[in-house]
Amino acid sequence: MPGRTAALPLHLTSATLLRVSAEGVATALVLTVQARTGNAATAGYLQTAMTLPYILSGPVIGLALDRVGRPRRIAVALAAGYAVATALLLATAGRSPLVLALLVAAVIGCTEPIVVALTSLLPRFVPAERLSRAYGLEASSYNLAGIAGPGLAAGFASAAGGQYAGVVIIAVAVLGLLTLPLLPFPGPTSEPGSAGGSGTAGHGGWFSVITGGLVVLAETRVLRALTVATTLAWMGFGGVAVTAVLLAEHIGAEPSAGGRLLVALAVGSLIGSLASSRWLTPKHGEPVMIAGLLAFGTSLAAVAAAPSLTWATVAFVAAGVSEGPVFAATLMLRQRESPPERLGQVNTTAGSLKIGASAVGAALTAASAAAIGPVGLILAIAAFQFAGAAAGLLLLVLPRRKPVDVVKRGS
Repeated sequence: MPGRTAALPLHLTSATLLRVSAEGVATALVLTVQARTGNAATAGYLQTAMTLPYILSGPVIGLALDRVGRPRRIAVALAAGYAVATALLLATAGRSPLVLALLVAAVIGCTEPIVVALTSLLPRFVPAERLSRAYGLEASSYNLAGIAGPGLAAGFASAAGGQYAGVVIIAVAVLGLLTLPLLPFPGPTSEPGSAGGSGTAGHGGWFSVITGGLVVLAETRVLRALTVATTLAWMGFGGVAVTAVLLAEHIGAEPSAGGRLLVALAVGSLIGSLASSRWLTPKHGEPVMIAGLLAFGTSLAAVAAAPSLTWATVAFVAAGVSEGPVFAATLMLRQRESPPERLGQVNTTAGSLKIGASAVGAALTAASAAAIGPVGLILAIAAFQFAGAAAGLLLLVLPRRKPVDVVKRGS
C-alpha cells in the first residue's frame, strides 16, 4: 500500500481519469447517435436514463463506502461496472433496440456515483493539516474532467468520425479502473469527527440507507445552508450549455463558439480551484461560498452586456474563477460538518440534489428560451446564483434551534 505522500497523487490520477470519462460520456453519446442514426434527439432519452438512477444510487453507494470494512472491493466493482456499461452503450447506441440501450444507460446511472463517492475517502489517508490543499486539488480534478471529457470526445470524433467518439472515453475509463486498486482504501474511521451535525441519521433499515445523508444535510445548520444555496445555484446553471450557444449567435458568432465559452468557464473554474488549494481553509468556507456565488452571478450578468465574443469569453473565464472556490469550499464544509460515518453519503446525496436541480434548470431553459431570449436566459441564470447566495446567508445567520429537553414521567 502506498504511503501517505504517494496516496494523494494516486487518488487524483485514478479519480480524475474516471471523472474525465464520466464527464465525456454524454458528449460522446450524442455524437455517436448522431453519426449512426442522424437523430441526436434519441441520445436525450439515454441521458435521462443515465441521470435518474443516480438520485437513489448515489446515497446508497456513498453509505456503502462509509460503512464497509474493505471499500476497495466495492469501489473497484462499481468502477468496473461503470466501465463495462459505458463501453457497451457507446458500442451499441444507435444500433441496438432503444429499450436495451436504456437498460444499459440505467446501469451507468447506478454505478457512476463512485466517481463522486471517492472524494469522501480523502480524510482517511490525507493528514488533517493537508486536507484543505487536498480538497482544492480534488475540486480541480472535477474541473479538469469537465474540460477534458467533452474535449476528448469531440476531438476524437473530428479525427476519426462521430461514431468512434466513445473510443477515447472508454479507454480513459479503463485506465482509471486499472489504477484504482493502487489507491489506499482504509476502513471507516472510528475517530469522532468535527461534525456539527447531529447523529440522528441513524444506522438501521433501508429507509436510513436512502435518507440518512438527507437527514444530516437538513439537520445541520451549515450543511443546510450550503445545500440550499448550491442547489439553487445549480438549478440556474443547468441551462448554461444551451444559453452559451444562443449567446454566441446573439453576438454574431457561430453557434459552435458557445462550446468555446463553456471551455472558458471550465478553464476559469480550474484556475479558481487551484488557487483555492493554496489559500482556502475550512474556517473560511462559509464566506467564500457566499461571496463566490455573488461573484459568479455578477460575472454571468456581465455577459449580457458583452459586445463581442472576446468580451463574453473574458466574462465566462471570470465566472469560472469565481465558481472554483465555491466548489472547493463546498467539499471542505461537507467534510468539516458531516459525521465521519456519513461523509460519503452526504457527498453523494448532495450531488444527487444538484444533478436533479440542474435537470430542472435545463428544462426551464428550454421552456423559456423563445420567450426571454439569450440575454434574458443569462440574467436568469445569474439571478439563481444571487438567490442561492441570499438563501445560504439567511440560513447561516438564523439562530440555532435550542434542543428540547425531554422530561421523563415520574422523574
